[in-house]
Amino acid sequence: MVQQVSCNDCSLSSICLPMAVSSSQLGELEEIMERGRPLKKGEHLYRAGDNFVAVHAVRTGAVKTYALAEDGTEQVTGFYLPGEILGMEGINEECHHSSAKALDGATVCEIPFSRLEDLSQRIPTLQHHILSLMSKELCADRAMHLLLGKKSADDRLAAFLLALSARHQRRGLSASRFRLPMSRYDIANYLGLAVETVSRIFTRFQQQGILEVEGREVVIRDRDALSANGRIQVQSA
Repeated sequence: MVQQVSCNDCSLSSICLPMAVSSSQLGELEEIMERGRPLKKGEHLYRAGDNFVAVHAVRTGAVKTYALAEDGTEQVTGFYLPGEILGMEGINEECHHSSAKALDGATVCEIPFSRLEDLSQRIPTLQHHILSLMSKELCADRAMHLLLGKKSADDRLAAFLLALSARHQRRGLSASRFRLPMSRYDIANYLGLAVETVSRIFTRFQQQGILEVEGREVVIRDRDALSANGRIQVQSA
């Protein structure tokens, strides 16, 4: 059963699409949304090649996007946390170029893009917000290319953790203590590293007093030291 939760009652409204409209206009946005669609662990939201019909806002859990390499293996292209919008890469050609699936289960709000586009023409602040989201996606892609092209393995992981920290802080959560929704394999895949390398760096950062790690639980103990390693942050919007 789909859980219908009003945007007014959602703790993410201050960072999601509702932040772009006034309270008097919120009803118009809610009318076009399917709220609280559940996804089981590993269930796809969409696949590469699917027609682009909607953008999606993560409400709970997390979603990863990936592309398939020529040999059929996954290349992780992004992680999306509560309050974040995904699927906009399909706007230009009206077709998704990557696949998206839930990590450990998730719920999402689905917003049909044709109706969102019509609504944004009547609400300039909403149109500006959508353009801002698209701009942030481009900036995140550029930062990721710079990271993979110039940074060491330690720097890549440090930047990744700093970006996650910033994204948790945006939601009003702790910036120094959080749970990783993705596996170390997915982190390694995303950062272009071997999973053994990622595990060694986590161990080294713990030994240096930079992090405290237990399973997927991470505590940042020395932000200055971590920042010295990861000056380029990835997907921090």
